[in-house]
Amino acid sequence: MIPIRDSITTQTRPYISWALIALCVSIFLIMTFFMSAQLQHQILHYFGVVPVRYSNPQWAANFGLPPDHGLSFLSSLFLHSGWAHLALNVVFIWIFAKAIEDKMGHWYFLIFYLLCGVISMLIQWYFSSTLAIPIIGASGAIAGILGAYFFLFPYARVVIWVPIFFLPLFFEIPAVAFLGLWMIIQIHEATTSLLFEAASAGVAWWAHIGGFIAGLVLHRFFLIAPHES
Repeated sequence: MIPIRDSITTQTRPYISWALIALCVSIFLIMTFFMSAQLQHQILHYFGVVPVRYSNPQWAANFGLPPDHGLSFLSSLFLHSGWAHLALNVVFIWIFAKAIEDKMGHWYFLIFYLLCGVISMLIQWYFSSTLAIPIIGASGAIAGILGAYFFLFPYARVVIWVPIFFLPLFFEIPAVAFLGLWMIIQIHEATTSLLFEAASAGVAWWAHIGGFIAGLVLHRFFLIAPHES
Protein backbone atom coordinates (compact mmCIF):
# COMPACT_ATOMS: atom_id res chain seq x y z
CA MET A 1 0.00 0.00 0.00
CA ILE A 2 2.09 2.87 -1.36
CA PRO A 3 0.75 6.44 -1.66
CA ILE A 4 1.08 8.07 -5.08
CA ARG A 5 -0.41 11.55 -4.54
CA ASP A 6 -2.92 13.48 -2.48
CA SER A 7 -5.60 16.06 -3.31
CA ILE A 8 -4.32 18.99 -1.22
CA THR A 9 -3.24 22.16 -3.01
CA THR A 10 -0.86 24.48 -1.18
CA GLN A 11 -0.23 28.23 -1.24
CA THR A 12 3.54 28.12 -0.69
CA ARG A 13 6.43 26.15 -2.08
CA PRO A 14 7.67 23.46 0.37
CA TYR A 15 11.30 24.52 0.45
CA ILE A 16 12.07 22.76 3.73
CA SER A 17 10.48 19.52 2.54
CA TRP A 18 12.56 19.66 -0.63
CA ALA A 19 15.68 20.43 1.39
CA LEU A 20 15.06 17.46 3.70
CA ILE A 21 14.67 15.17 0.70
CA ALA A 22 17.82 16.57 -0.91
CA LEU A 23 19.83 16.16 2.30
CA CYS A 24 18.75 12.56 2.87
CA VAL A 25 19.38 11.63 -0.76
CA SER A 26 22.77 13.40 -0.84
CA ILE A 27 24.02 11.72 2.33
CA PHE A 28 22.90 8.31 1.09
CA LEU A 29 24.53 8.76 -2.33
CA ILE A 30 27.80 10.02 -0.84
CA MET A 31 27.96 7.11 1.58
CA THR A 32 27.02 4.54 -1.08
CA PHE A 33 29.35 5.65 -3.87
CA PHE A 34 32.23 7.43 -2.15
CA MET A 35 32.78 5.57 1.13
CA SER A 36 34.13 2.14 1.90
CA ALA A 37 31.93 -0.43 3.62
CA GLN A 38 34.04 -0.03 6.77
CA LEU A 39 33.55 3.74 6.84
CA GLN A 40 29.82 3.35 6.23
CA HIS A 41 29.66 0.92 9.15
CA GLN A 42 31.44 3.42 11.40
CA ILE A 43 29.18 6.31 10.40
CA LEU A 44 26.03 4.28 11.00
CA HIS A 45 27.24 3.34 14.48
CA TYR A 46 28.45 6.83 15.36
CA PHE A 47 25.49 8.78 14.01
CA GLY A 48 22.70 6.18 14.18
CA VAL A 49 20.92 5.43 17.44
CA VAL A 50 22.52 2.33 18.97
CA PRO A 51 20.19 1.89 21.96
CA VAL A 52 22.61 -0.01 24.20
CA ARG A 53 25.04 2.89 23.79
CA TYR A 54 22.82 4.92 26.12
CA SER A 55 21.48 2.18 28.37
CA ASN A 56 24.93 0.66 28.95
CA PRO A 57 27.68 3.29 28.61
CA GLN A 58 30.33 0.76 29.59
CA TRP A 59 29.43 -1.38 26.60
CA ALA A 60 29.69 1.68 24.38
CA ALA A 61 33.14 2.50 25.75
CA ASN A 62 34.34 -1.08 25.22
CA PHE A 63 32.91 -1.06 21.69
CA GLY A 64 34.66 2.20 20.89
CA LEU A 65 31.68 4.57 20.79
CA PRO A 66 32.48 7.86 22.55
CA PRO A 67 29.77 9.80 24.41
CA ASP A 68 27.79 11.95 21.97
CA HIS A 69 25.31 13.50 24.45
CA GLY A 70 22.34 12.22 22.45
CA LEU A 71 23.38 13.71 19.10
CA SER A 72 22.50 10.49 17.29
CA PHE A 73 18.81 10.92 18.14
CA LEU A 74 18.93 13.81 15.66
CA SER A 75 21.60 12.73 13.17
CA SER A 76 20.00 9.29 12.69
CA LEU A 77 17.04 10.96 10.95
CA PHE A 78 19.19 11.63 7.87
CA LEU A 79 20.67 8.14 7.42
CA HIS A 80 19.13 5.27 5.44
CA SER A 81 19.96 1.61 5.10
CA GLY A 82 19.20 1.03 1.43
CA TRP A 83 17.54 2.22 -1.76
CA ALA A 84 14.05 0.97 -0.84
CA HIS A 85 14.26 2.51 2.65
CA LEU A 86 15.28 5.86 1.18
CA ALA A 87 12.78 5.79 -1.69
CA LEU A 88 9.79 5.02 0.53
CA ASN A 89 10.66 7.82 2.95
CA VAL A 90 11.18 10.27 0.09
CA VAL A 91 7.75 9.37 -1.33
CA PHE A 92 6.04 9.99 2.00
CA ILE A 93 7.80 13.34 2.50
CA TRP A 94 7.01 14.41 -1.07
CA ILE A 95 3.31 13.63 -0.74
CA PHE A 96 2.41 14.56 2.83
CA ALA A 97 4.94 17.12 4.04
CA LYS A 98 4.03 19.98 1.68
CA ALA A 99 0.56 20.46 3.18
CA ILE A 100 1.91 20.50 6.73
CA GLU A 101 4.71 22.91 5.83
CA ASP A 102 2.10 25.14 4.19
CA LYS A 103 0.11 25.20 7.45
CA MET A 104 3.10 25.79 9.71
CA GLY A 105 5.44 27.91 7.66
CA HIS A 106 8.95 26.83 6.74
CA TRP A 107 10.84 27.20 10.02
CA TYR A 108 8.07 26.04 12.34
CA PHE A 109 7.71 23.00 10.13
CA LEU A 110 11.42 22.22 10.35
CA ILE A 111 11.35 22.42 14.16
CA PHE A 112 8.22 20.26 14.25
CA TYR A 113 9.80 17.66 11.94
CA LEU A 114 13.00 17.40 13.96
CA LEU A 115 11.17 17.36 17.29
CA CYS A 116 8.87 14.53 16.18
CA GLY A 117 11.89 12.65 14.88
CA VAL A 118 13.81 12.94 18.14
CA ILE A 119 10.74 11.90 20.17
CA SER A 120 10.20 8.92 17.89
CA MET A 121 13.78 7.75 18.42
CA LEU A 122 13.48 8.15 22.17
CA ILE A 123 10.35 5.98 22.15
CA GLN A 124 12.11 3.35 20.05
CA TRP A 125 15.10 3.42 22.41
CA TYR A 126 12.77 2.85 25.38
CA PHE A 127 11.33 -0.31 23.82
CA SER A 128 14.64 -1.66 22.50
CA SER A 129 17.19 -0.43 25.01
CA THR A 130 19.40 -3.52 24.70
CA LEU A 131 19.65 -3.42 20.90
CA ALA A 132 23.26 -3.20 19.69
CA ILE A 133 22.62 -2.27 16.06
CA PRO A 134 21.94 1.24 14.70
CA ILE A 135 18.41 2.54 14.29
CA ILE A 136 18.32 4.98 11.39
CA GLY A 137 15.90 6.66 9.02
CA ALA A 138 13.50 9.57 8.68
CA SER A 139 10.38 7.46 9.21
CA GLY A 140 9.81 8.57 12.82
CA ALA A 141 9.83 12.23 11.79
CA ILE A 142 7.65 11.39 8.79
CA ALA A 143 5.23 9.65 11.15
CA GLY A 144 4.93 13.00 12.95
CA ILE A 145 3.90 14.57 9.63
CA LEU A 146 1.33 11.82 9.17
CA GLY A 147 -0.05 12.46 12.65
CA ALA A 148 -0.52 16.14 11.84
CA TYR A 149 -2.00 15.28 8.43
CA PHE A 150 -4.47 12.86 10.06
CA PHE A 151 -5.82 15.69 12.20
CA LEU A 152 -5.64 18.57 9.71
CA PHE A 153 -6.70 16.85 6.44
CA PRO A 154 -8.75 13.78 7.35
CA TYR A 155 -10.98 14.06 4.26
CA ALA A 156 -8.24 14.71 1.72
CA ARG A 157 -8.10 12.07 -0.99
CA VAL A 158 -5.03 9.86 -1.27
CA VAL A 159 -4.31 7.74 -4.33
CA ILE A 160 -2.58 4.52 -3.33
CA TRP A 161 -0.97 1.69 -5.25
CA VAL A 162 -1.60 -1.79 -3.89
CA PRO A 163 1.23 -3.92 -5.36
CA ILE A 164 -0.53 -7.24 -5.89
CA PHE A 165 1.71 -9.23 -8.24
CA PHE A 166 3.06 -5.81 -9.34
CA LEU A 167 -0.20 -5.05 -11.14
CA PRO A 168 -1.15 -1.35 -11.56
CA LEU A 169 -3.99 -1.42 -9.04
CA PHE A 170 -4.74 2.13 -7.90
CA PHE A 171 -7.39 3.26 -5.42
CA GLU A 172 -8.45 6.67 -4.13
CA ILE A 173 -9.40 6.68 -0.45
CA PRO A 174 -9.83 9.30 2.30
CA ALA A 175 -6.64 10.21 4.13
CA VAL A 176 -8.23 9.23 7.44
CA ALA A 177 -8.71 5.68 6.11
CA PHE A 178 -5.19 5.38 4.70
CA LEU A 179 -3.49 6.81 7.79
CA GLY A 180 -5.75 4.90 10.16
CA LEU A 181 -4.87 1.64 8.45
CA TRP A 182 -1.20 2.62 8.41
CA MET A 183 -1.31 3.21 12.18
CA ILE A 184 -3.10 -0.11 12.83
CA ILE A 185 -0.32 -1.90 10.95
CA GLN A 186 2.35 -0.15 13.04
CA ILE A 187 0.63 -1.07 16.30
CA HIS A 188 0.19 -4.68 15.21
CA GLU A 189 3.82 -5.04 14.20
CA ALA A 190 5.12 -3.26 17.30
CA THR A 191 3.12 -5.38 19.72
CA THR A 192 4.10 -8.51 17.80
CA SER A 193 7.74 -7.56 18.18
CA LEU A 194 7.29 -7.52 21.96
CA LEU A 195 6.03 -11.11 21.91
CA PHE A 196 8.37 -12.43 19.24
CA GLU A 197 11.63 -10.53 19.33
CA ALA A 198 12.77 -11.51 15.84
CA ALA A 199 9.37 -11.10 14.18
CA SER A 200 9.77 -7.44 13.26
CA ALA A 201 13.53 -7.12 13.11
CA GLY A 202 14.80 -4.35 10.88
CA VAL A 203 11.89 -1.92 11.27
CA ALA A 204 11.56 0.66 14.06
CA TRP A 205 7.83 0.17 14.61
CA TRP A 206 7.80 1.98 17.97
CA ALA A 207 9.47 4.99 16.37
CA HIS A 208 6.59 5.13 13.88
CA ILE A 209 4.00 4.99 16.65
CA GLY A 210 5.84 7.53 18.81
CA GLY A 211 6.30 9.93 15.91
CA PHE A 212 2.66 9.67 14.87
CA ILE A 213 1.41 10.39 18.40
CA ALA A 214 3.89 13.26 18.74
CA GLY A 215 2.54 14.74 15.50
CA LEU A 216 -1.05 14.39 16.67
CA VAL A 217 -0.33 16.13 19.97
CA LEU A 218 2.23 18.76 19.00
CA HIS A 219 1.15 20.01 15.58
CA ARG A 220 -1.31 22.55 17.00
CA PHE A 221 1.56 24.44 18.67
CA PHE A 222 3.28 25.03 15.31
CA LEU A 223 0.40 26.24 13.16
CA ILE A 224 0.67 29.80 11.91
CA ALA A 225 -2.24 32.24 11.88
CA PRO A 226 -4.00 32.57 8.50
CA HIS A 227 -2.65 36.09 7.89
CA GLU A 228 1.00 35.08 8.49
CA SER A 229 3.33 33.84 5.79
